[in-house]
Amino acid sequence: MKLPPEPSRYWNPYAAGIALGIVLFGALFVTGSGLGASGGFARVMVFLEACVAPAHVDRNPHLAPMAGGQNHPLDHHMVWMVLGVVLGGFVSGLLAGRVKLQTCKGPRISNTTRWALAFIGGGLMGYGAGMARGCTSGQALSGGAVLSVGSWAFMMMVFAGGYLFAYPLRKAWN
Repeated sequence: MKLPPEPSRYWNPYAAGIALGIVLFGALFVTGSGLGASGGFARVMVFLEACVAPAHVDRNPHLAPMAGGQNHPLDHHMVWMVLGVVLGGFVSGLLAGRVKLQTCKGPRISNTTRWALAFIGGGLMGYGAGMARGCTSGQALSGGAVLSVGSWAFMMMVFAGGYLFAYPLRKAWN
């Protein structure tokens, strides 16, 4: 089993936080909205759905504003932001020499269980993002920056959930 890279190969967390704040300010200044991935991801999913069932998208009151009629779901700055995050993360990993296929896990958990837990956790976070009207990046960064009470409550619950499940799932990492 390979362990993740040494912490010295990562950015200084204070420098990364300052850089993230500058990016958030730039996003607010250029686009008029903050950072968030769930909106861009939702638009990609609506695009795929419109390819398969365009009549359904046209009739659905939630999907129609994004892709109904002549609206193109990919014609939105959040789609480009998500693409930039993926490409930027890949380039960052390349520059740091960390791009490789691997499953990071503890010694007492199988690859199958690790992947199952990752998909279950990702699904719960995606469902929660829909209920909370935004993903963790949009809620914590953008909503937190403008002192949105809902965003602060959401992040408190994210941390509470993390602490609640950390102890019973600790064997996945030890």
